[in-house]
Amino acid sequence: MKQPALPALALACAAVAAPLAAATPGVTGAEITLYRSDSNALYASSGDGNVDDGYAVIREQRALTLASGLQDVTLGDLPDHIDAEALALGFPDGGAKVVSQRLLLGQGATSALAGLLGREVTVLGDNGQPLATGTLLRAGNDGLMIGAATGTSWIRQYAGVRVGSGDFPTGSSLRLRVDAARGGHSTAVLSYPTSGLGWRAAYVATLQPGEACRMQFESRASIANRSGRDWRDAKLTLIAGQPNFARASAPRPMMMMASKAAGDATPQQAQMDNYRSYTLPAAVNLPDGSVSQVPLYAARELRCERTNLYENGGTWLPPQPMLGRDFNGGSSTGSIVSTLRFAAFDSLPAGYLRVLAQDSHGTPQFIGEGRIEDTPKGSDAAIALGTAFDLHAARERTAFRVDQAGRTLDEAFRITLSNAGDSARTVTVREHPNRWREWKLASSSQKPDKQNTDTLEFRVDVPANGKAVLDYAVHYSWSADQHPQP
Repeated sequence: MKQPALPALALACAAVAAPLAAATPGVTGAEITLYRSDSNALYASSGDGNVDDGYAVIREQRALTLASGLQDVTLGDLPDHIDAEALALGFPDGGAKVVSQRLLLGQGATSALAGLLGREVTVLGDNGQPLATGTLLRAGNDGLMIGAATGTSWIRQYAGVRVGSGDFPTGSSLRLRVDAARGGHSTAVLSYPTSGLGWRAAYVATLQPGEACRMQFESRASIANRSGRDWRDAKLTLIAGQPNFARASAPRPMMMMASKAAGDATPQQAQMDNYRSYTLPAAVNLPDGSVSQVPLYAARELRCERTNLYENGGTWLPPQPMLGRDFNGGSSTGSIVSTLRFAAFDSLPAGYLRVLAQDSHGTPQFIGEGRIEDTPKGSDAAIALGTAFDLHAARERTAFRVDQAGRTLDEAFRITLSNAGDSARTVTVREHPNRWREWKLASSSQKPDKQNTDTLEFRVDVPANGKAVLDYAVHYSWSADQHPQP
């Protein structure tokens, strides 16, 4: 790493009061608890750099070589975005204790050197010749402090730093002052929350041929790593649900399978307070800047329901009767939306469902995608797939009469459905009589399939290359103490 040109200087310095203990480079086998995140930045297939979205709690072991007494320890290879106030390190064997700690953020020209503090390095000049070899005691914009048996040197002009063994650490570093009861090898347990990691559910449904709606359903967990470091042989637990974070925590990409996912093995599920946890059966590698996928549930075939939906209005009801002629729309034309509904075979975490159907050659083709929220076992999940090409609807008001003295309102509509396709289709017409809460169906050309306080629903058969017409009328009434809105 090239520093600004300064007069070459190597000064003998006094030994530091507290020696530096070296941390074993290259962390493997961390335990990671990942919380769900829908941040598009985490999963985007484009964009450079790390992302300060998502939330994860890391627990990892670090092997240290300690001297007896007070000393400084530097742990490198930490993510770029860490909650410094929640970071903790302990010694399970009780042989040492942390006196103080300082997080060195992975920022600035010398950020990569922070993780080398306490390690044996060789400082190189412009032509590659060694300037000094020893323990890196300090790294800053003003130079490097190197400790050796012959003394301590301060080097202000250099071209690079070489490490004889181990990995070159990246990201942030943790500087600790440790008091050890005895010297030798020790294992420390480091835990901290970080961003740049997250997961969400990803579902794929492939519709099966035939009259009945059936689909092959696959469930996966998409795991994003934009934390600024690699994770090797990590043990993952995924948390479904939405804990509250008091502070800001800290088109879909092609996914790759996590490198050590175990075949068809699926995570072990458990209740965790008010949330659900999924513990992966095998350790995985999560390279920085990647999105990996692991199975969430075993693939299975499910029954489903397809609907061609034409809907007008909503379920909101006004605080008083609405008498304006055009309150809920008059004549209009509209599109018919294709929807998919199915019952959850187990509790499904929120995520995106991608739906495929076979074309005339038997090739699965994409027909739509939608988001499903957290869905308890046995509850319905539904998404809108898109706009039907061959189906169309036209709606016109055929009658409107207000009798203010009698405190009534009558309204009628005609809905014409067109089908340009070569096969008969069924269209669900969903109307919301929401001028006032007191209403009844006065007449209809066919019996409704569903009727409640705010909805009328009809299933209308539309012939191939033909049309079908639905007529219905609604009667509203109100009492003398209820004042209509003109």
